[in-house]
Amino acid sequence: MVGRRLFGFWRMVRTGGYMARTSRRDAPVSVRSKKDIQIDSARYSELDRLANTLDSKWRIPGTGIRFGVDAVAGLIPGVGDAAAAVISGYLILQAARLGVPRSTLARMVGNVAVDTVFGSIPILGSVFDIFFKANNRNIKLVREAAGRDKSQPPRS
Repeated sequence: MVGRRLFGFWRMVRTGGYMARTSRRDAPVSVRSKKDIQIDSARYSELDRLANTLDSKWRIPGTGIRFGVDAVAGLIPGVGDAAAAVISGYLILQAARLGVPRSTLARMVGNVAVDTVFGSIPILGSVFDIFFKANNRNIKLVREAAGRDKSQPPRS
């Protein structure tokens, strides 16, 4: 509480007068430049690559079943699933920085929690990780929140 008051005071001193309390909703919508959109496209492609690496990097020959680092790391008891959860947390953090709504972030956290809890079961957890691709689901949620699905090319 004290920090918020000090921040408000500092804003007042910096602007040279009293400044009305505003929220994000009151802020004017700025026109995004082409450079900003390209940066977001780069972030989206980075998140796609990360999700692909974690969930569907390799294919089992003769089948359409794909698996990634998450399933392989799950073979290491405890540590592998925890490491995969930390990397999935990075994906959620980047989605939050892109401006994904909190409700979507909550669904993403739920996907990672389910993946981590069930994935921590020895052997069966790795099989679960092959079929429940939490990070690919999360990327799909991010794209839906951004108003475009995977079939649409990035805006430029």
